[in-house]
Amino acid sequence: LAGSRADVNPDEVASVIWKYFTELGSNAKDTVDQLQQTEISKQLNTLLKSNLHSVSAYAEDLQERLVPFATELQARLAQDSQRLKEQIQQELQQLQVKLAPFADKVHQQIGTNIRQLQAKMSPYAEELRSQVDSSAGELQRRLQPYVTELREQLEDNAQSIQASLSPYADRLQQQIDGGVETLKERLSPVADELKAQAEQSVAELRRSLSPYAQEVQDGLNRQLDSLTMQMERAAEELRTRLATSSEQVRAQLSPLARELQEAASGDAESLRQRLAPLAQQLDQRVGQTLEAFRQQAAPFGETFGKQLVQRLEEMRGKLDTGAAGVEDHLELLEKEVREKVAAFLSTVPPPQN
Repeated sequence: LAGSRADVNPDEVASVIWKYFTELGSNAKDTVDQLQQTEISKQLNTLLKSNLHSVSAYAEDLQERLVPFATELQARLAQDSQRLKEQIQQELQQLQVKLAPFADKVHQQIGTNIRQLQAKMSPYAEELRSQVDSSAGELQRRLQPYVTELREQLEDNAQSIQASLSPYADRLQQQIDGGVETLKERLSPVADELKAQAEQSVAELRRSLSPYAQEVQDGLNRQLDSLTMQMERAAEELRTRLATSSEQVRAQLSPLARELQEAASGDAESLRQRLAPLAQQLDQRVGQTLEAFRQQAAPFGETFGKQLVQRLEEMRGKLDTGAAGVEDHLELLEKEVREKVAAFLSTVPPPQN
């Protein structure tokens, strides 16, 4: 039980609370007061149940503490939102005035940063493309012996096929599961490297711009913190897209094993009738699934690089005009939510035996 508090990820809780806040912002005011307690309660309940299967009492206690904390936090941040908008706008205008005498140098520094980022990202994007291709090929090679084995078994008596089909389907599913996990393990380090290069780019930009922003360092740091959050979110989206694409491979290949399991439950004649076309299609279906994965996942690295370049271009535009973007204050509000949720969870006592 003592370890169960660690099962509650502050980022996941913060994501639920932030999603709740943004949903409130899109609802009519007369419905918000009626819905806010029940909706945040349901969302947190779903999260805690999925993470704390065996410690229901702790989950209930934590939910009881989180719901009033979340609603109180939402009320405070609603008041802070307008203040933060005005503060960011004022800081940007001050920053723009301060940087105006160095506008050419600032432009040059950001342009250099963009070119360096593109140069650094390119090899990793190509590495991701290569890993996607080689990993898909490896999974196809792992499954090929099972395709061959099924064809060979069809040449035997249907009765013997029926006896061996169920364990064969189990082994096929194990190979699919193992192959997908290997796929994810091989792609994850490349995503980490892309994220690290993005973080390094912001750190270099901070160092290059700081000499031009004397007396307004707080405003510059706030903008760069916002840029960091944007890049971190893009990196997390990249990781999620890679994982989702890998899981789609599992979802599309697993029905092959289920079809074999279902065929094993029929009589000998229907078994042969069902297996003959399946054996012919198996190789094709595996190939089509993995080719679709290649086409979908291979460009993710290039797309990620383009997103980061766009963020840097937007940063240059804000420093030129002194105009805040619509999302600036929301990103900083979200950062504040995550910090406050982490601090709150650290004070919740662990469950008792």
